[in-house]
Amino acid sequence: MREYDSKAIEAKWQEVWEQSKMFATPDTVEGKENFYTLVEFPYPSGNLHVGHWYAFSIPDIFARYQRMNNKNVLFPIGFDAFGLPAENAAIKRGLNPREWTLSNMDVMRTQLRTMGSSFDWSREVVTCDPTYYRWTQWLFLKLFEKGLAYQKETPANWCPSCKTVLANEQVVAGHCERCDSIVEKRLMKQWNLKITDYAERLLNDLESLPWPEPIKEAQRNWIGRSEGAEIDFKIKDSDKALTIFTTRPDTLYGATYVVLAPEHALIAELATQASNTSEISAYVQATKNQTEIERIAEGREKTGVKLEGVMAINPANNEEIPVYVADYVLGSYGTGAVMAVPAHDERDWEFAKKFDLPIKYVVAPYFLDVTENSKTRPGVEVKNRVIGVGILKHWSENKYLMLDWKNGWTGFITGGVEEGESHPDTVVREIQEETGYRNVRFVKDLGGPNIADFYAPHKNLNQHVFGYGMYFELLDGEQDQVADEEKAKHDPVWIDEEGVLLFLEKGAPMGDARYSKLFWNRLKTGNYVWADEGKVINSEGFSELSTEDARKKITDSVGGRWVTRYKLRDWGISRQRYWGCPIPVVHCASCGPVAVPEIELPVVLPEIADYLPTGEGKSPLAKATEWVNVTCPKCGGAAQRETDTLDTFIDSSWYYLRYADAHNTDVFASLEKQKQWVPVDFYSGGAEHTTMHLLYSRFFNKALFDLGLVTESEPYVRRMNRGLILGPDGNKMSKSKGNVIDPDEIVRNLGADTVRIYLAFIGPYNEVGAYPWNPDGVVGARRFIERVWRLRDRITDEATSIELDTALHQTIKKVGESIDIFKFNTGVPALMTLLNVMEKSAVVSQEVYETMLRLLAPFAPHVSEELWYDLGHTTSIHLEQWPSFDVSKLTSGEVSIAVQVNGKVRGVLTCPQGTPEATVLALARGDQKIAPWVEKGSILRVVYIPDKVLNIVVGGD
Repeated sequence: MREYDSKAIEAKWQEVWEQSKMFATPDTVEGKENFYTLVEFPYPSGNLHVGHWYAFSIPDIFARYQRMNNKNVLFPIGFDAFGLPAENAAIKRGLNPREWTLSNMDVMRTQLRTMGSSFDWSREVVTCDPTYYRWTQWLFLKLFEKGLAYQKETPANWCPSCKTVLANEQVVAGHCERCDSIVEKRLMKQWNLKITDYAERLLNDLESLPWPEPIKEAQRNWIGRSEGAEIDFKIKDSDKALTIFTTRPDTLYGATYVVLAPEHALIAELATQASNTSEISAYVQATKNQTEIERIAEGREKTGVKLEGVMAINPANNEEIPVYVADYVLGSYGTGAVMAVPAHDERDWEFAKKFDLPIKYVVAPYFLDVTENSKTRPGVEVKNRVIGVGILKHWSENKYLMLDWKNGWTGFITGGVEEGESHPDTVVREIQEETGYRNVRFVKDLGGPNIADFYAPHKNLNQHVFGYGMYFELLDGEQDQVADEEKAKHDPVWIDEEGVLLFLEKGAPMGDARYSKLFWNRLKTGNYVWADEGKVINSEGFSELSTEDARKKITDSVGGRWVTRYKLRDWGISRQRYWGCPIPVVHCASCGPVAVPEIELPVVLPEIADYLPTGEGKSPLAKATEWVNVTCPKCGGAAQRETDTLDTFIDSSWYYLRYADAHNTDVFASLEKQKQWVPVDFYSGGAEHTTMHLLYSRFFNKALFDLGLVTESEPYVRRMNRGLILGPDGNKMSKSKGNVIDPDEIVRNLGADTVRIYLAFIGPYNEVGAYPWNPDGVVGARRFIERVWRLRDRITDEATSIELDTALHQTIKKVGESIDIFKFNTGVPALMTLLNVMEKSAVVSQEVYETMLRLLAPFAPHVSEELWYDLGHTTSIHLEQWPSFDVSKLTSGEVSIAVQVNGKVRGVLTCPQGTPEATVLALARGDQKIAPWVEKGSILRVVYIPDKVLNIVVGGD
């Protein structure tokens, strides 16, 4: 057979497929179900790299597989052509963004075809084409008419390098996701979409989506739904009040100060009442350029300024508490004001410790003992008790004194507080009584108390206990005699620090050790905050309620309001750049913002000489005065066009709909075509778009659904995020690091099929991971294809062996399953294993070889097509049916059965699968190796595991 020439073969079939329009998808095919599979379309900012190949060629395997499973598959492609990536690249090269973008698309079209992709190019959409963005503008105006699009002066994320506003989702750790510049905060007039109106639906509708949980959880966290209370704190000697939002109104009695975000609307007014107005103003000014991410960064030192002379009144107890402004509170969340409860919030704790503010515990951890010995008994008397729990350290060693009780309990020294006795005095007394040590020094309390309910068998009482933890140190080893009564109860033992928790666990079966562990962990970590649920304490008439029950009751008692809040902010869509979709609005001094009449759409992006960003908060379009100055469609007076352009995420929020009806000039997508294709059955994309494009697109679709413009409330049935291809050095590919892999060069040398198989093999596609490029692995993929090619010379018309037939059906099952769940990395090894069996087999029939080619076709479409035609076929292998497996052939006809005599293997029998026990036993008794062991005694019992093990138990005569 001729030599395998990947370059010639791949070029040949790419041309054939294109000329025949093989993958152009009709809207209906009799006898076939429509299946819409989609990949995120690319930005044309430069040549394709290996990451693009991973994004497009692997989902192509899935699309081809679905076609072979009798589906009418829509697998479209287009270009997300507007926006910063293309524009920045063009500016860097001194080119016009339009010219740069269009030339790049030509290059990328060729590259996408080179990878052997089965895209339907007849439905291509390009977002910078006026035939596309006409409908982007039309859809924007529908949202504008509905009141979902509005313009307002709001704090905006300004990138000083890109010279434009960024959405919150485009700011990563305080930096621009595009250029990595530090983002500034500016107050700017900009267009927004009311995504917040859809927060609840975006959240609730996630539940029914069959998406991976990490994707759903990321969206839940970004939406950030919180149920809580709005409570008013009056300002002393003023008619003003601060409205705070809290998810924990059960802690209201523990509020010891109030904190305002630096951007809070009342700060300027309250500052005039304070004696340190200039200090407050300076602090507020200093926070303006800090991003929200920076302000709430973990580990960042707390800063703030007290409004000297301004006091708020806690409505729960009428206590006067100070008011601070601090940057750890955000104006964008809740009301921009919080009640600070340092005992139960770590950020408040850090602030309170720094500024020496009071700390009040109003929630106690609650432990209900459920161990068999200590769970509460019904009908038994309940006794309330206050106890002290003492952690006592050795005077010179890193050891702690603990008690090992005779009944199985283990723990710290503990005792009940008697009338008139302080908590530390109680523990000192217990130490002296139970251990004899005399010279004890109290060091500190270990935070607030906990509450426990348990049964004390030695007293036959149910105990309801308030436990207070304390830390003590022994000054020396001076010790008195311990009473015999105490010695009979327990033994004092010194435990190394590393063994304390293990010692507490030792006694866990006899009682609940969690309350003791709590105090130990507080001592060792220094974290005394209890932010979880429990029992309310120190809260007047609400004490001893569960925190859950107390929330609404305390809120109601102070006239609070129960509300739902979201972390999600409205979507800022104004961009102060040239290369984007013009916003179809004009501004009239008399009429305000007015929609451009539908008949005038599209508002075409004009050609301008100077398209560089100004950095002054205005788009370069403001320089196009002839384009800007128009008449008002409503009153006929002088007006100016909106010069900001739309965020490109608007373009990509609806492109999947246009694919369904790409050439319609009357509507963006007819309802009839939508019913045929939408929602998208499968959507593959990057994890970085989970809280950007994916969330935006869901909102956009829901808004259009409410307007009756789309047929489904959710756009995508199934969504999956892919992993990331790293450079050979294990770092993210970057030209500056010199680790970028040029796929064109590899394709020239090794072939597109080779690259496809390697990328499928590199790791699971249905998990977000990072996979370094391995040159040896690519070469291995090429060798595999060459072996498949050479095997063609060995095929015959003879029947193949049972072993090969079994391997074939096992592979059919394995490869199909791997594609269904996007674990192509398990499908490729299965094909390689099958090839090994075929190469070792004395006979390989044409039927088996052709079946193997059909399994290989989605992975390596070119070589499979070439070999298919070489075998005499006249229609494409990609139009063939996917092979089906025979369940009865998934295992070979014979099995090996181990024969044990008295638990020891004495031999192995080869039997037909399904051989009954009596037959196997007879064969064992007739086997020369096994028989002598069976004949040593009488058979007492036989245990048979079909097709696996025969166990014979023999007893002496």
